[in-house]
Amino acid sequence: MGLRWPALPGWPLAFALLAAAVVVAANSGALSLGLADWRALIRGEPTQGAMVLAQLRLPRVAFAVVVGAALGLAGALSQGVFRNPLAEPSLLGIPGGAVCAVALMLTVFAAWAGGLPAAWRPFAVPLAALAGAWVMCGLLQGLARLLVPGAVAGLLLAGLALNALAMALVGLCTYLATDEQLRNLTFWQLGSLAMASWPIVAVLGVAVAAVLALSRRWGQALNALALGEAVAAQVGVPVARLRRVLVLALALLSGLAVAWCGLIGFIGLLAPHAARGIVGADARRVLPLAAWFGALLMLLADTAARTLAVPAELPVGILTALLGAPVLFVLLKRAQREIGGGW
Repeated sequence: MGLRWPALPGWPLAFALLAAAVVVAANSGALSLGLADWRALIRGEPTQGAMVLAQLRLPRVAFAVVVGAALGLAGALSQGVFRNPLAEPSLLGIPGGAVCAVALMLTVFAAWAGGLPAAWRPFAVPLAALAGAWVMCGLLQGLARLLVPGAVAGLLLAGLALNALAMALVGLCTYLATDEQLRNLTFWQLGSLAMASWPIVAVLGVAVAAVLALSRRWGQALNALALGEAVAAQVGVPVARLRRVLVLALALLSGLAVAWCGLIGFIGLLAPHAARGIVGADARRVLPLAAWFGALLMLLADTAARTLAVPAELPVGILTALLGAPVLFVLLKRAQREIGGGW
């Protein structure tokens, strides 16, 4: 397997565009900032603008970048694993499983979580989200084996069924929740980047970097898998092991994103398709570019969420859903045409 991504001449331009979006996002919000505030930050001057940049805006912007990269990369991996162009984590119920586990942790198992040693309590929700995402991935992978390869509607229906089950449990937890628990559950169901902090950025950034580094070994295998499991096995791809590893990777990314952001859908659907529109179907190129598109889309969505209703802040999950739902409809119509006008 090749260890290098094919050269992408547009990467310098891509990073320049992302850097420009970062600057715009950091300057935007209830308090407009400018060049003077950046100078004060660099010089270490304790001005209001410099403090806002250092303590609020820059962690939030960095968080948006790593969350978007995680969701974009998870979406590309999902579509490769299940060989389905609509296999996005939120459509398949994977984040729903993570939210369900978090809801159970915050309500049914709240007393147990409260009894954990103080050093362990901050990890209870992230670990619950990871466990929920991995369980949902395992269930979906089992159902996918029963489907005809490429059956878009069947895979979507399986994901919808699993997501409905998860959301039913979330609804039960919401009914049983106290006022404080209900506020926390609402945060996770609508999606927000308000929990941004440098430690969280570091943890999620390490996870994204690790999966991106490993994806250098997965690109060619995913290209072979796209031709069918039999073809992939004939060229030496360990299909079963590859699926297990990729499912764990995409669940890791989705689970960590949900643990600190809640449900943010459609980034994992939009980013891989945007990447394929530029570099084609080669997974070696799609994976890193999907992460970049995810970072850019999340950054733009979060900037809009913070500025459209100043001084209030809109849930970013609502904006991504408004953006992604029409795209999903277009993709469904395209899939319908490709299989002869019917499911």
